Amino acid sequence: MEMLQHRAYARAGLIGNPSDGYGGKTIAFTIPSLYADVVLYEWEELEVIPSQEDRGRFGSIADLVRDVEQHGYYGGIRLVKATIKRFFDFCNGRFDLHNRNFSIRYETNIPRQVGLAGSSAIIVATLRALLEFYEVPIAQHLQPSLALTVETEELGIAAGLQDRVVQVCEGLVAMDFTAAAMTEQEGLWYGGYEQLDAALLPPAYVAYSSDLGEPTEVTHNDLRSRYLQGDTELLSVMQELVDITDQARLALDAGDSGQLAELIDRNFDLRQSICSVQPGHLAMVDAARSVGASAKFAGSGGAIVGLVPDEQVYAELASQMQKLGCQLLRTSPA
Repeated sequence: MEMLQHRAYARAGLIGNPSDGYGGKTIAFTIPSLYADVVLYEWEELEVIPSQEDRGRFGSIADLVRDVEQHGYYGGIRLVKATIKRFFDFCNGRFDLHNRNFSIRYETNIPRQVGLAGSSAIIVATLRALLEFYEVPIAQHLQPSLALTVETEELGIAAGLQDRVVQVCEGLVAMDFTAAAMTEQEGLWYGGYEQLDAALLPPAYVAYSSDLGEPTEVTHNDLRSRYLQGDTELLSVMQELVDITDQARLALDAGDSGQLAELIDRNFDLRQSICSVQPGHLAMVDAARSVGASAKFAGSGGAIVGLVPDEQVYAELASQMQKLGCQLLRTSPA
C-alpha cells in the first residue's frame, strides 16, 4: 500500500501584514520546527480520520471547558474536508479524477490561533497530498489561491493570500498583491511572488503564547468590513505598509539589519493604529523592545517576530519571554 506524506510549515510575516488581504505587499518566511503533516493512502472508502486536535473525549467538564477556551469548537478536520471539497469543485470540468478512494489524516505541532498560519498549513499539506494522489497538474502559482478559497469561500473565514503563498513556495518570499500585480487565471486571482535568498534574513526569532491565542477572523472580519466601506484611515495605513515593505526589501538586499529592525517596529505601530491589541499581546511586543529586539505580530496575534542584533539581546529576550510564559524560537526560513 503506497502512503503519501506531505508537510507544510508555519509562517511568520516579517513585514507588510496585514496588508496582503487589502491590495498590499508582504515578505514572510516559513518556520522549520513548526509544521502540519498529512498522510494519505488508498482505502476502500473515503475516510477522514480525526486527530488529537479534534478530540471529543475529556477527563472532566473543566478539561472540556479549557479546551474550548483555548481552541474553540473546531479542530482541523473541517479544514481537511473543506480542502477535499474545494479541490473536487476546482477539478470538476478541468481534470478527470480517478475513482479510487483514500484514507487521510493530519497531525500538527503548530500552536493554534496564535497567528502562525496553522490552519492554512493543514490545508496546503492536504492539497499537496490530493495533487499527488490524483496526479493533477495545478500550477504552483495557483495553488495558494485555491487553498485560500477553502477558508474564504467554503468556511467563510476572512483571510489573505500571504500565508498560503509562502507555505506553497517555502523559505523567504516577497509577495505583491497590489492591483497592478494581480492576475486572474482559471477563476483564481494571484499576485507577484519572488523567492528570496534565505541568507538575506538577519538573525530572527519567533515567540508565542498559546494562552493568548485568538481566531484570525477576530481581526480580519472587522478590517474587511472597514476596507469595503472605504475607511480612509485604513486605506492610508495599508498604503504605508506597502511603502515600508518596499523599503524592507531594499534593506534585506543591502544587509542593513538596523533599518529592517526599525521597519519591523513601524509595522507594529501602524497595525496598532487600526486594530485593537490585547494587553497580553502588547506586553510581548513591549518586552521584546525593552531589551533591544524589534517586534511585530507574526500574524493575527499571539505570536511576535523580530530581529536580535546580538547574543546578549537574545539572552535577555529569552528571559523576558520566559517571564511572560512564552515559547521562544531562534529561527531561519525552512
